[in-house]
Amino acid sequence: MNTDAIDAVLQAAVASGAVPNVTAMIADREGTIYEGAAGSRVAGGEEPVSADTHYRIMSMTKMLATVAALQQVERGALDLDAPVERYCPEFGELQVLDGFDGETPRLRPPASKATVKQLVTHTSGLGYWFFNADLLRWEAATGTPNVLSGSTVIFGAPLVADPGTRFEYGINTDWLGKVLEAASGMTLDVAVKEGITAPLGMHETSFAPTDGQRDNLVPVHLRGEDGAWRASEIELHPEPEYYAGGHGLYSTPRDYLRFQRALLGNGEVDGTRILQEATVQAAFSNQIGELDFPAAIRSADPASSLDFAVGPGHKWGYGLLLNTQDIPGRRRSGSGAWAGLCNTHFWVDPTSAVTGAVYTQTLPFVTPEAYQVYLDVETALYASL
Repeated sequence: MNTDAIDAVLQAAVASGAVPNVTAMIADREGTIYEGAAGSRVAGGEEPVSADTHYRIMSMTKMLATVAALQQVERGALDLDAPVERYCPEFGELQVLDGFDGETPRLRPPASKATVKQLVTHTSGLGYWFFNADLLRWEAATGTPNVLSGSTVIFGAPLVADPGTRFEYGINTDWLGKVLEAASGMTLDVAVKEGITAPLGMHETSFAPTDGQRDNLVPVHLRGEDGAWRASEIELHPEPEYYAGGHGLYSTPRDYLRFQRALLGNGEVDGTRILQEATVQAAFSNQIGELDFPAAIRSADPASSLDFAVGPGHKWGYGLLLNTQDIPGRRRSGSGAWAGLCNTHFWVDPTSAVTGAVYTQTLPFVTPEAYQVYLDVETALYASL
């Protein structure tokens, strides 16, 4: 493969100011075939980023939490078709946000009971403030912080749609973590460590980084008025009240690649199996039926995320965005992917037998410049396969 072309993409991305720093990792079923990086851990600093630099992987946490839940399904401890309230009775108290009377939220009972599978597939009706203006307005009206606060008060947020009626990206995987804890008798951090990170040797991945790992963490960068990147003080709560299955993990590109390789290997990497092959196949299969992943999700909070537009022809599996057609010059049909709010992205392409990831730490999510780096890395890879 042409590693020089990928190196050039990373160097150009930093030189142009598209991102302050970037790391990329690529593997096939045998192991790592590319790792590269460009830029400094702190913009303007001397310490370079690398495959061993720590990142907030944010929503790339979701796939690990999903796999941990699927492990409980395989063991018979968790039923995907059961109502969520079987495991978390408080979920049954949630109402659907049905508009506002002035500034007063109008709530009604949901038309059906959400299932555990609907949490896994983001079809339960739960939302996120940055993609749903009504939920953002509800948070303001009620004084409720968003999910990044680390407070359990977020579990009182209403649904924004009836269960099963549409794909609505939201705090589903945070609820899934609570379900897993109730079903397994383990806290989510223990379930992830015992079921995934310890067996795979992912010793740099955790919900609670050590002091040394925090010192190795890339700050979240923001653009100044002059367009230059500057490290910010933005941080997740250091002592959250719950383990956030939706966004709480910190990891390194090299560590996370072990997990990607396990997905690419139908649940097994280097002789260690974390999921049955049939479960992995289900994860890479359409699990939302006639519903579609939206061609474009509009931003409700441009400081957090811009519009996320992947185009038509996408479905959702178990924790993965699935493209249903080959993307010319890029991933093949049936690939699974997702991303994190601070602009980390990964994909797994079983047909081409490759998996890759691109990391930086900036806000807002999916600026055209940052997203183009991801696309350019992928394009450079597939041109050399």
